[in-house]
Amino acid sequence: MKTIVITGASSGIGACAAAQLASFGHRIAVVGRNHERTDAVATAVGGTPFYADYDRLDDVRELAARLLAEYRDIDVLINNAGGLVSPRALSADGNERTFQHNHLAPFLLTALLRERLEVSRGRVIGVASFANRSGHVRLDDLQWQSRPWFGGWRAYGTSKLETIMFARELARRSSLDSYAVHPGYVATAFGRDSPLVRLSTRMREDGFGISASEGALPLVRLATDDEIPGENGGYFDRLRAHGRTARQANDAELAAALWERSSELLAM
Repeated sequence: MKTIVITGASSGIGACAAAQLASFGHRIAVVGRNHERTDAVATAVGGTPFYADYDRLDDVRELAARLLAEYRDIDVLINNAGGLVSPRALSADGNERTFQHNHLAPFLLTALLRERLEVSRGRVIGVASFANRSGHVRLDDLQWQSRPWFGGWRAYGTSKLETIMFARELARRSSLDSYAVHPGYVATAFGRDSPLVRLSTRMREDGFGISASEGALPLVRLATDDEIPGENGGYFDRLRAHGRTARQANDAELAAALWERSSELLAM
């Protein structure tokens, strides 16, 4: 039995992954922002609820402290929380919200749990997206202050590119198995304030895309399979290794610089 922490587990593919993993007998830490929904999922899967709002980094620090107090072993961390924030806005910590929710907060949680994960010879799985191909990391503008916003889509794609770069750099810097994965096109509550996402949700209802349960499958497999058909630090398009990425995803020097800059922003 593995102890598996899943963020963004109060709905969508996170909730489905929690249910599937629990059905295999694993111990599930169900992490969500909404207390009522998080409690409901935890009750349904026999897991334990934890709460964190990624708009506040102190919530992430408190979450890590609670997880470390609760579990002597942590085998898998699935960084699933995050999404598209359509109107540009700042978090409680003064960071652009998409950047904080999708990159800085998972970076921080992973760092705070890293020692416990390494003792367990654990895995970290970051939920990325095919949208990474539209991303472009600029170390001088991580907060999107000097680039056109375009409804947040380029910032979102960039944050998912950062997820892939973080997975690769984590594999280089630690003893952990680290992967990034595009779960497939799943219409969920993600990006609900974006007109394009609302349109795509209607398309999903008309038969396009995949269900949240199908989208959860790659997360479940990467969390539990003994043999992963790809290199450590790799990016999967669903269950296919070597998914297509933006060119910067292969820039090891940039990934290292992003790691250092992220650490500076988090005062680590």
